[in-house]
Amino acid sequence: MDYKEQVEQVVSTAQLGDLIEFTYPIGYSHWGVFDGDGYIIHFSVADESQAMSKFRNCLQTIFPFCGDLMIGETKISPQLLSEVNVPKGAHVSVSNNQHDLEPSPVYEIRKRRDALLDKVYTYKLFTHNCEHFATFVRSGKAMCNQIPGKPKNKECVESTELFSFLEPSR
Repeated sequence: MDYKEQVEQVVSTAQLGDLIEFTYPIGYSHWGVFDGDGYIIHFSVADESQAMSKFRNCLQTIFPFCGDLMIGETKISPQLLSEVNVPKGAHVSVSNNQHDLEPSPVYEIRKRRDALLDKVYTYKLFTHNCEHFATFVRSGKAMCNQIPGKPKNKECVESTELFSFLEPSR
């Protein structure tokens, strides 16, 4: 199935709060949370200077298998699933079973999503990345299972606390 068909399948089956995984050919994944109507909420490139934009574009030309490279700051943004910049050979799927986490009720997912939308963060590969964000929105616990040498299904307390700090009524 080609990438466009994968996107169509995800959009037709995903529900609000589902974890969306973009598996890249070089062995890592980008994560987001399905928000309905074909949108996901995810770490995206924050507003950046023209110089940083040129630098990012240069890196993506040299390393086309990376998709949107997270350099420096990232912004939590909604985006149509079909418009997420992915490298050639990427796969997209609903991946709710990749973490040992119970999903929160939809109203809690919405509350976390709303509190975090449009926030800007410094991207930290090991302690504050897109997978931490997506699992936090879905379950209230930030987790990343793709860091080599780190235990699987272990909450990243630092990231959970950073995201929780912004939640209303917590």
